[in-house]
Amino acid sequence: MAVIMHVDFPHKNIWGKEMAIQMKELAESINKEPGFIWKFWTESKKDDMAGGVYMFDSRQHAENYFKMHSARLKEFDYSDIRGNIFEINDELSTLNKAPF
Repeated sequence: MAVIMHVDFPHKNIWGKEMAIQMKELAESINKEPGFIWKFWTESKKDDMAGGVYMFDSRQHAENYFKMHSARLKEFDYSDIRGNIFEINDELSTLNKAPF
């Protein structure tokens, strides 16, 4: 069963187009992760937060990715990394035009 994972963490310095340029290689690598379906990149300069909303084909793949991604972020001195995984109600999500 597909799941949605929301990740966020405190972030400063780069936003928008600059972030897109600097994170392009990382974004391309995410496409190769087991079970990965899609990601929306999120950023709030006002709140100094960045993160993403991901869709994976299973909870296990999402959990595995979060574990690896959290460790990678900590290597870059990020802290307070939060992640939540949610099952999807397909019927209601389809009714509301979810991008399956």
